[in-house]
Amino acid sequence: MQDTVFAKHVSAGTAFAQEEQKPKHKTRKTPALRENVYKKLAEVQVFTDAGDWNGALKELNEIKSESSKWNGYELAQLYNYYGFVYYSLERYNDSLNAYERVIANPDDIPEGLETATLFTMAQLYFIQENYRKAIDLLTRWMNLSPIVGADAYVLRGQAHYSLNEFDKALPDINWAVNDYEGKGKIPKENWFALQRAIYYEKGDNKMVIKILEKLVRHYPKTSYWRQLSGMYGTVGREKDQLHSLEAAYMMNAVKNEKELLNLAYLFLGEEAPYKAAKIIDKGIKDKNIEPTSKNLEVLSQAWRMAQEIKKSLPEMEKAAAKSDNGDLYARLAGLYLDNDMLDKAIDAGKVALKRGGVKRADSLHIVMGMAYVTKKQYDSGISSFKEAAKDKRSVKFANQWIQFAEAEKHREQQLKL
Repeated sequence: MQDTVFAKHVSAGTAFAQEEQKPKHKTRKTPALRENVYKKLAEVQVFTDAGDWNGALKELNEIKSESSKWNGYELAQLYNYYGFVYYSLERYNDSLNAYERVIANPDDIPEGLETATLFTMAQLYFIQENYRKAIDLLTRWMNLSPIVGADAYVLRGQAHYSLNEFDKALPDINWAVNDYEGKGKIPKENWFALQRAIYYEKGDNKMVIKILEKLVRHYPKTSYWRQLSGMYGTVGREKDQLHSLEAAYMMNAVKNEKELLNLAYLFLGEEAPYKAAKIIDKGIKDKNIEPTSKNLEVLSQAWRMAQEIKKSLPEMEKAAAKSDNGDLYARLAGLYLDNDMLDKAIDAGKVALKRGGVKRADSLHIVMGMAYVTKKQYDSGISSFKEAAKDKRSVKFANQWIQFAEAEKHREQQLKL
């Protein structure tokens, strides 16, 4: 439903008489408004000026009883008042019936009154969501009115859109937008919104993006930045998707978990792990991201990729503790080894093997073997490498470590002699 401001006694649609001018029609010769009738209607005006609609209606009913000898133009003015008062009382059907009486005999009224009444009726039908009737009257009004503005095309476009007539709605909204832009004027925000919605329904993502780019430039709302990011994603423009979503994030508009994680993954894809880690870390602290095992794992990986090992380890520890299997403990063992935390690497590896579900058990055995050898526990290390060698993916590397461990064991034994 659209809010509509009606002028008193129906103006000639001047709010919409801005752009498209047509050849002038021949002026109709209409009856005159006699002075006594004018004075009667002026009495109604007193009530309408005061906003006393019931008083105005009572006065109209009294006047109507004396109107049997009024000419066509005078009766049209009477029903014009009726239409306005009924509208003000939100009696829309009565208002429409009154306006129908205004235009019942077009030859008795000026074209200006006819066109204004047609437009007012179109607006009323739009309010009542009778879009077909609104379209018919708007088209009739456009054909009669000497000047048709962009707003009128938008209104008809909205009616077609409400009826899912996208191919008919598009020319109207495009006319309005192009008219404004051609004159160096910025189209209204709701015009762009309607245009975007129509192109979206038609599946024209490239045009949707172009319109959203105008919206963020002229009406930079966070919702448009988020929508633009999503549309960039549909056409594979990941960098633009990232920048748009980051803009919304900087405006404190990205708070749901899905979008926050999406932004973090986009930063990871653009090799900006520090920003990714900061987003996830803040999201967890703000309770916008649930600290699940998976989310903590991604946070740990982001910190690690950003060379923030001291921050990476605690997050992986928490992720592993929440995990249902041993795979994260296997990864944790690798982190411990990288930081020369040998005992913890071995302990984590044992937990991983006990829990099961390790995707690369051979790699875990390599990690444990390296930890054992570094601790000079050669037999345990050799045992771990032999387990790793059972997987063809690690056999060569494991055998090299076995040779090294055996050589080191032999060397130390010789030193003790």
